[in-house]
Amino acid sequence: MEKTGIKGSRLRQVEKFRELGLVIFIVVVCMIVQFRNKEFLTAMNIRNLLTNAAVLSILSVGMMMVMLTGGIDLSIGAVMAFAGMVAALTVRDNAMVSPVFLFLLGTLVGAVAGMVTGLLVARFSILPIIASLGMMNVIRGLTYVVSKGAWVSAYQMPSSFKNIGTSSVMGINTLVFIAIVIYVLFYYFINHTRTGRRIYAVGSNPEAAQVIGLPKRRIVWMVYVLMGALAGLAGVLWVSKFASAQGDTALGYEMNVIASCVLGGVAVSGGRGKVLGLLLGVILFGILANALPLINVSPFWQQAIQGFVILAAIITNVMIKRTNDRAALRRRAI
Repeated sequence: MEKTGIKGSRLRQVEKFRELGLVIFIVVVCMIVQFRNKEFLTAMNIRNLLTNAAVLSILSVGMMMVMLTGGIDLSIGAVMAFAGMVAALTVRDNAMVSPVFLFLLGTLVGAVAGMVTGLLVARFSILPIIASLGMMNVIRGLTYVVSKGAWVSAYQMPSSFKNIGTSSVMGINTLVFIAIVIYVLFYYFINHTRTGRRIYAVGSNPEAAQVIGLPKRRIVWMVYVLMGALAGLAGVLWVSKFASAQGDTALGYEMNVIASCVLGGVAVSGGRGKVLGLLLGVILFGILANALPLINVSPFWQQAIQGFVILAAIITNVMIKRTNDRAALRRRAI
């Protein structure tokens, strides 16, 4: 009994200082990589790392909201491809169109896709993994339909659109600036609004949330709409950054997003996760993706190492949840 209590106390300490542990781990990884390759901590490489992680971080915000409700969205890679293709076709045929309009267009396209997924999950009670998997195939197919299987290449896009990824706002790369703005808004929304607190409540105890009258269906639908909107915006940014739109854009990218959330301590079962932890998870995943090629790690080993880190994070999350559940049961028994 005493050993169990000590073990539970240690795990609760891990949960309490998770963010500190992530910071320490990130610092250690950076030191090891810098020792192996002096180019890692140069200003140019750090700038590239942050730019590459910007799209991932934007998507992770939406995925965190979905996961907090106990859901998952596997369609975001397809939504990115579809929204990016729609924006690319628009700018190809109308070179003078404003980039802001393309952002809004992509966001709207993504939001509509999120509405459908959210409706399937919230209204018809279809399992999130099944609903989003079905939508992933539907939307990926629509991408090929609207593009007729063709690519939109760099020479078909105006410089005003392609330069978004390399331009800056107040000295900050535009993609990074957009990600920062989204994180600030998300932090306020999830921590300081009634709707944000309800998202946590729905995920931590769905039955209790329904009993006390929280609009569970509306909240679940809303998070999928927001996820879709962010995926649509990210799709436009992706196409602008890489100056290419194709049917298989961001294929499998949803797994990177989910991995970043898990690394940041967002519970797959819902109801638990912090914005700071999410940000650190994105940074850690971005560092791994950037650093492993720099130290000449085989692409096969890169996936294995990333997978090992993700599994370690999942195991830690599961152990912490079980310990907390047992502690809660003991308190109720007393």
